[in-house]
Amino acid sequence: MQYFVVMIDYGRRGREAVVDPEITRREVISRISSGEYQNISFIHEIAEDSVEDVTKAILAEAALPEIPPEDVDLQALRNDHAREMRKHEKA
Repeated sequence: MQYFVVMIDYGRRGREAVVDPEITRREVISRISSGEYQNISFIHEIAEDSVEDVTKAILAEAALPEIPPEDVDLQALRNDHAREMRKHEKA
């Protein structure tokens, strides 16, 4: 059996360990990326009789990719904004 323990720190309100054998590594990464899991103290992977600290690896996988400024299409952004403004004017 393999599962993950995600320890979330709420500061003065305490800590919470999220343990669910049904949650996969991919699901843990997804929840971190979406912001559902924040202020993580550690993430442990429990497999058979061993415990491994996988905090750094999972947080690195969950990090959003950074887009260099030169790859951003400012003209497209202006067009999108103008289209949204026109759409709301009709309502």
